[in-house]
This record gives sequence, C-alpha cells and structure tokens, in this order.
Amino acid sequence: MATLTDEIVPPVLMYHSVTADQDDMSPWAVHIRRFEQQMQWLRLRGIRGASMRDLLGGGHAEPGPRLVGLTFDDGYADFAEYALPVLQRHGFTATAFVVAGRLGEESVWTEPPHKPLLSTDQVRLVAEAGVEIGSHGLRHVSLVPLTDAKLAEEVVSSRRILQEISGQQVSGFCYPHGHHDARVVRCAQAAGYDYVCAVGYSPFTGTLALPRIYVGNGDTPARLWAKALQYWLRWEYRGPGQRALARASARRAGLAP
Repeated sequence: MATLTDEIVPPVLMYHSVTADQDDMSPWAVHIRRFEQQMQWLRLRGIRGASMRDLLGGGHAEPGPRLVGLTFDDGYADFAEYALPVLQRHGFTATAFVVAGRLGEESVWTEPPHKPLLSTDQVRLVAEAGVEIGSHGLRHVSLVPLTDAKLAEEVVSSRRILQEISGQQVSGFCYPHGHHDARVVRCAQAAGYDYVCAVGYSPFTGTLALPRIYVGNGDTPARLWAKALQYWLRWEYRGPGQRALARASARRAGLAP
C-alpha cells in the first residue's frame, strides 16, 4: 500500500462552502471576502493554488515546491458561483470532490439550513473551466459500516457517473466525513484511484489517505501560515531522514524561514 514515507506532499487545504451570506455561521463556510484574501495571500507569496492532479504531477502542470493543493469537499453549488471566479482571477486550479448521487439536491448530512449542491450542468461547467472533478461517494455516508457491495457502489459507481458527466478521467476520491479503515482503503486502491484525500493523519496516511489542512472563515493569512508550519513539523517527527527534507521543502515553498 502506497505511503508518504519517501515523499513529502505539499500542504493540501480543505475547503467546503464559499458563501456571500454574512449570517452563515457554519464551520464549513468561508465568506467570499475571506476566501479572496486567502487566495491573494498565497499568490503574493509566489505560491500557486493547484488541483490534486497538478499537485501530484498527473495533470498538465509540473509538480513543484511552490504549489499548495486546493480541495473543495461536497460539491456545493456556491463553488461555481463564488469560488471559481476567484480561482480564475488568480490563475489557480482546484479539485472539487462531488457527491455523485446527490447532484442538484441539498446537503442533507449537514445541520439545517441545508445547502444546494452542484447540478449536473454545473459539474460540466466547472470541469470545462479546468477544475478537477473527484469523487466524494454517492450519498455522502460513512463508508466504514457499509457492506462490501454498498462500499463498492459508493467508491466505484460514483467514479463512473462523474466520468460520464465531466468528461474527465476521475483519478481522485475523498472519504466522506474522513472516515476510513483498512477495508475502505483497500477498496479505493482496488478501484484504481491514483490518490485519496482524508482529513487528518491515521495509520493509513499515504497516497490513499492524504492528510489536509482544514480552512475556516476565521483563518487569516497569519493563521494559514501557522497551520502550514504545523503541517511541515508533523513530517519532522516521522524520522531523522525526513527532518531535513521537511525543512528544506517548507523553505522552498516559502512556508518557513
């Protein structure tokens, strides 16, 4: 099973909803003005926001130390309305992890009020704009308790649906709720995904369970800086051989002195 013990992946930021609603207090929502501020901070530091495909070297852009991954979970409709124009202004790409079986519906797994999700037409629109489409399963349910048949349906069928809609080779998956165990990881591997995003670290951390940095509305540029430093410091404690590599990679990325 693939791991990251021989390679350090640049930080991957985990977004969900980007909103213009000042009253939206959801921990998963980032106001459009804050999002613009965050993207501008990255660009001014010479760091380019990239899709996972580009970050890992599987797309048209070469991987490099001055990239940071931008991921958007759940496929909210506000991604097309608010996030995408900001990304385009800054010349960034991103990965949208879409719930294939709930296109055009609402985020029934969140606390009310539920938010609208990308429609089939909107998925095509953002894909044509250069956004990488990844799978977030069929229904946004925890995969761990599912039967083998239901698990395969979530992981495999969702990919087929999104490939047909987007016209892309869907190479990435994201565990709903971040939940995964050995069986779920093996299923994602057997399905042929090039990478899978998780949330935090786990015994399965690697290309099939990539850790990410949660981003919220309270994350000023200074807080993003601190979170990125914490990411690199985690690698320092994976062993002596990783310590110098982590520090050098962070320095090249402009995320450490």
